[in-house]
Amino acid sequence: MSLVSAASISLDHRNRRTAAIFALFAALMLGLGFASVPLYRMFCQVTGFGGTTQRVSEAQAATVQATGKTITVRFDANVERGFPWRFRPEQVKDTVTIGARDMAIYTARNLSDKPITGMATFNVEPEYVGKYFDKVQCFCFTEQTLQPGQEVRMPVLYYVDPAILDDKEARDVESITLSYTFHPIAGDTANGLDRTGSGS
Repeated sequence: MSLVSAASISLDHRNRRTAAIFALFAALMLGLGFASVPLYRMFCQVTGFGGTTQRVSEAQAATVQATGKTITVRFDANVERGFPWRFRPEQVKDTVTIGARDMAIYTARNLSDKPITGMATFNVEPEYVGKYFDKVQCFCFTEQTLQPGQEVRMPVLYYVDPAILDDKEARDVESITLSYTFHPIAGDTANGLDRTGSGS
C-alpha cells in the first residue's frame, strides 16, 4: 500500500470518528433539551429553589410533629392578564403552628360565558423557605375547569416543616407569603383563550 493511500485511509477514519463524536454530542444536547424542563422542575421541588413549595403524601405528613412555635402565613392570588377569572383567598393571613397541618381556602369564579380551564403556578416568599412549605393537598396539583359563571372554593392543605427551626437563615422568619397565579392552558382553544390569555 502506498503512503498516499495509507494517509487517505487514516484521514477518512479520523473524519468518520469526528463525525460520529459530533453526532453523539448533538444527540446528547437534544436529549438534555427535552429533559431540562422536568429536571429543572424536579430540582426546584427538591431544593425549594425560586420559592418552590414541596409536595408531600398523607403518610409523610402524619410523621410530622407540631411544635410550640408559630408563624404567619399570608395568602396572595393573581390571574394572568386577560384571564377572565376572579380569584382570591378567603382569608388574607393566618397564624399557624409550625409542624401542624392547616388549611387555606381560595375562591375562583369564571366571569366569562365559556368554560375555562386554568392551571395555577405558585411560590412562596421569602424564596429560601420554599423547601420548608409542604403541601399535602392543593388545587394547584391539577388543571381546574370552571363553567360559565361557576364559582368554586379550592382548599390547600399544608404545614410548615419544623426543620425550618434548625436553619440559621430561615428560623427567624416571621411571615411567609404563599402566592398563586392562574394561567390558561397553553394552546387550549376550547376555552376561548389564546396562548397569551386574551379573549378570542
